[in-house]
Amino acid sequence: MSTRESGTTATPPVFLVETVPASGQVVLDGEEARHAATVRRLRVGERLMLSDGDGGLARCVVDAVQAGRDASLRLSIEERWTEPAPALRVIVAQALVKGDRGELAVELATEAGADAVLPWRAARSVAKWEDGPRGEKALARWRSTARAAAKQARRSRVPEVGEPVNTRALTELISASAVTLVLESAVSERLADVELPESGDLILIVGPEGGITDEEITTFTDAGAKIVRLSPTVLRTSTAAAVALGALGALTTRWA
Repeated sequence: MSTRESGTTATPPVFLVETVPASGQVVLDGEEARHAATVRRLRVGERLMLSDGDGGLARCVVDAVQAGRDASLRLSIEERWTEPAPALRVIVAQALVKGDRGELAVELATEAGADAVLPWRAARSVAKWEDGPRGEKALARWRSTARAAAKQARRSRVPEVGEPVNTRALTELISASAVTLVLESAVSERLADVELPESGDLILIVGPEGGITDEEITTFTDAGAKIVRLSPTVLRTSTAAAVALGALGALTTRWA
């Protein structure tokens, strides 16, 4: 598969499928078809994109539409390609937060280009994802949010939302990363002053509303993390990752 050169026309809506065929005709059914036919109201002759969530994309034209509970669309594939993964992969370690702010954080980070999200059980996290049905339900909401946000942003890749990690597990990942940045407002070093790698995993750690504890900061720096300030103002945990991802896009080749 080849990488498609960027065009000048607006990107059609994206619908996720398990596998994107190489060519020919394909039937889109299930929940994605109901959304396409009922919510988007796509009609014969209009175009949409199929994505496998892992870089595979196909531009398709709608040949036939069946609406209703058993909705389906018959599509003809016009072009199929694969977009490469970024050389510098950003993993957002997002502290658990109460209410829907965690889902907002995932939504904004996904739209801003996060490649993966790790729910972090920080010491000051008010929300507690215990093992069992309640924790599984909360994780499912984060994953559903990432999926929907990736489609909204016309992304070819849906960021993986991993199982929640504690500080010890996160520290082990820091040691294996190309660089880890911990966002903290009360330091002098700015994110813009850090020498960033061209490839590998960059872990971006975002604390809870109550902040990261001194013990966590020490643990992270002992593992090799850099503590950096993103801006002169204090950002909420739900928006910090998205703002940092925008800065990283401008400071690296991720937006090239």
